[in-house]
Amino acid sequence: MDRTAPASDTTPQAPFADVTGLLDGVPRQRGPASATRMAPGAGAAAVGQGSALVTATAPVGPGCVPVAASAPVGTRPVSRLLRRAVGIPFTLSYTAVLVVTSLVARYADPALVYALHQASSTDVAHLLRAPVPVLLASGLWVAGGILSPYALLFVLVLGALERRIGGLRTAGVFLAGHVLATLATEIPVGLAVLAGQLPATSLHRLDYGISFGVAASAGALAGLLGPWPRAALLALFAGAALPDLLTLADPMTGWGHLISLAIGVLSRPVVRRRSGAVPDRAAAP
Repeated sequence: MDRTAPASDTTPQAPFADVTGLLDGVPRQRGPASATRMAPGAGAAAVGQGSALVTATAPVGPGCVPVAASAPVGTRPVSRLLRRAVGIPFTLSYTAVLVVTSLVARYADPALVYALHQASSTDVAHLLRAPVPVLLASGLWVAGGILSPYALLFVLVLGALERRIGGLRTAGVFLAGHVLATLATEIPVGLAVLAGQLPATSLHRLDYGISFGVAASAGALAGLLGPWPRAALLALFAGAALPDLLTLADPMTGWGHLISLAIGVLSRPVVRRRSGAVPDRAAAP
């Protein structure tokens, strides 16, 4: 009679026989670390779903750079505009002052406006009595109002220059053009009156505005631009002064614009040397 061997004699014992209900283990592969952590017991469900399971991963390693969440598309122009505004505090502050004085010139009583303009005029008589106050007061007004072409050029030119050389140096270029061009045009008037070539009324010639400072800033900015933009900018300001010289409508103002433009151009060595000291804030991340 055949005898059957016991089951324990022919069937090998399985390792970890006391652990049941587990899936076969898969060695963990090297690669991107999962950005999400599975809850206990979710492994079987994930395996059952197969390739339909998609998890967000974040690359890990020395050559990997984490990607930060970007701002909504609608806020990017606003943030860019704010960064640009932070980079030109002198231009924006000066523009705010010009807006106030332009509103006063437009809506205040005409007699009051004329008295203010006359008190701010950089004529020979005022320069002899109080040169510093009148030179500063003259730069608070815009001939033609805040919507005039020179007001627009003021914002564009000074803003671009300030972003390259800083607010303090931009103020220095503007002030140099405003003061030196004013003196260069008014001193000959005073000498001509003393020589009898001009009437005494020329000593009280009404003269105010920001155009000399804007022209000097344009000349300084031209030194930081390429050949073609530089030529276009200089031609624009020089061409604006030529009609006054050719028609003799206001030759002193025309000469003042050319002189202030030359002052800005002559500041090119200093401006170019200092332009690298202040980084362009538009390129900041």
